[in-house]
Amino acid sequence: MIRISGTRALEIADAVFRRIGNPAGTLAEAISHTVHHGYVEREGIRLDEVLATVLRAPRTFTREDTVEISCHGGRVVTRQVLESLLAAGARLAEPGEFTLRAFLNGRLDLTQAEAVADLIEARTSLAARAAVQQMGGRLSERLRSLREDLLNILAHVEAHIDFPGEDIAPDSRERMLARLGDARDQVEQLQRTASEGRILREGVRVAILGRPNAGKSSLLNLLLGNDRAIVSAIPGTTRDTVEECATVRGLPLVFIDTAGLRETEDPIEAEGIRRSLKAAREADLILHVLDGTQPPTTTADFLGEDLALKPTIRIRSKSDLSTVWEDPFLRDAVAVSATTAEGLETLRSTMDTRLGTQHLSADEWSVTVNARQAAALHRAEDSLTRTIRSLSHEASLDLVALDLRAALGALGEITGQVTTESLLDAIFGQFCLGK
Repeated sequence: MIRISGTRALEIADAVFRRIGNPAGTLAEAISHTVHHGYVEREGIRLDEVLATVLRAPRTFTREDTVEISCHGGRVVTRQVLESLLAAGARLAEPGEFTLRAFLNGRLDLTQAEAVADLIEARTSLAARAAVQQMGGRLSERLRSLREDLLNILAHVEAHIDFPGEDIAPDSRERMLARLGDARDQVEQLQRTASEGRILREGVRVAILGRPNAGKSSLLNLLLGNDRAIVSAIPGTTRDTVEECATVRGLPLVFIDTAGLRETEDPIEAEGIRRSLKAAREADLILHVLDGTQPPTTTADFLGEDLALKPTIRIRSKSDLSTVWEDPFLRDAVAVSATTAEGLETLRSTMDTRLGTQHLSADEWSVTVNARQAAALHRAEDSLTRTIRSLSHEASLDLVALDLRAALGALGEITGQVTTESLLDAIFGQFCLGK
């Protein structure tokens, strides 16, 4: 589908479109939200048989006149139809330009526009459903209510600035402080959703650690359901990290198979081990694989202090083989066999519990913030904290008002009520073409 949006959309479409059964009929004459059967032509040559949908402003995505041409979708024919439109006076859209126009024309705010990008990039159905709800304005509604309350407080403060002879009564000051405290709590609550938002957008990073031949690559293949990693009895087969994404319980998980941890003189293997430890430090969860047929003999079987505080699940691998040792270290380990898949569901349930994702739903994560929004919320929280401190110590009301305006400005950046050209370029430049 090729979309044309703007004041000349109907004119440009008419330059290449010929209606079947009524060649003289034009799209400019058509009523809104109607579909027309015809051909796209260029210099008298038919390029494709298409359907042209006429959508008149303001009832369109961009709130501009729009024509959508549905062609047969092959690369050559689509390019030819596109080239015919460009020759008629259209130009290629910039990345995210359709959504940018929707924002500039008041169809969406910035949080909804960013949700469009999240929907396009969603890797799971859970992420897609959460993005759709965000597009519906869940976050916008909460921010709108919060800003209205802060604006009311600011109005009271500025009224007292305009009439300096009237001090704020103690009970009024207490009510204002309570409302500001509640506003700060709401901001903090929204900030805490940033981790859930990152998980939905980027996935949970799960590092698989252990010594050579412990069964790490076999475990990765079992979790993925295919032979992604090379499995060999030769120690040190995995020389670098191997990343693969899978969906578990509707959540995107990025599994990272790592080089076997051991002392080595091989510089290539040593570099692989260094990268493995770095991946583990950056992971959200560690699957620590220990060979169930061998007693722990190397430091790889005992993670260092820098990884000790990471959420970790110990796994006793090769559970289908006879265990020749017992150790308190593995008393709570999950027994798993990559050969028979024994223990796989137990491992998945344990992962759910450790990640706190066992009861996930799109409704539960319908309001999550991204990194940009979280940074703005952090500035708003700092400003509100200063406001509360100044008001509590009966500081100058000019300072109180200044900090309140800073908080409102930070919140306005999230929805787009306060914008700069560079901010819009940064946001919409990440979109794919045609969106």
